[in-house]
Amino acid sequence: MPVSAETRTRPAEAPRKEAQGGPPPGVLAVVFTGLFLAGLVLSTVLADGDPFPSPFGGTGGIVAYFRAHPDAVRVSGALQFAASIPLAVYAATVSARLHRLGVRAPGATIALAGGLLAAGFLACCGLVSWTLSRTEVLDLPPLVRALQYLAFATGGPGHVVTLGLLVAGIAVPGLLAGLLPRKLAVTGLVLAVIAELAALTLLFDGAALLLPLARFTCLGWLIAAGFLLPRRRTRKEH
Repeated sequence: MPVSAETRTRPAEAPRKEAQGGPPPGVLAVVFTGLFLAGLVLSTVLADGDPFPSPFGGTGGIVAYFRAHPDAVRVSGALQFAASIPLAVYAATVSARLHRLGVRAPGATIALAGGLLAAGFLACCGLVSWTLSRTEVLDLPPLVRALQYLAFATGGPGHVVTLGLLVAGIAVPGLLAGLLPRKLAVTGLVLAVIAELAALTLLFDGAALLLPLARFTCLGWLIAAGFLLPRRRTRKEH
């Protein structure tokens, strides 16, 4: 009787362990991207088409924008904060999947670290943006300027550069271990380099053009990689 009981439980436990793959990373990437883009679109609509002010503009125009469109700023900050959650889950899910696929190089850990840092910077940017929608803050122009610089630094180079680490952490093992299509993996490496170069924004204002280029291409790449990264290896290793 004890022997037959053990043999009964083993087949039931095996599929349960096999099914613990976490949420689909492709879906998480779509949710993250959707929330982020919704923040951009809705804030622009609520601001009557006025674009979010550049931190390199004049203080008067910047303060005037925040005073005129507090609801737009509040919605933008809330949705950016919300978008950081599926991004963090995406990083954890992809890192765990890479480990299950046999990746022992630092790539899986780099992906986790980069994704969590990117999510943290985006969450910080969202909370600072929300703060910029408060009436008490808007009465102090120097504070508005300082907070906008902080929102730009965290949501701009801080978020984009670490997002590039997430992409690189997936692309490198995806290329070396054949887990992703070669063209997609190589494209990911190129995008990761562009994202890292966006750190130059902290030294040269003109380098800010790299931020939207790296941000939106990396978002598309993460969606593709999330859907194409396999759940298990299909070929035997020797």
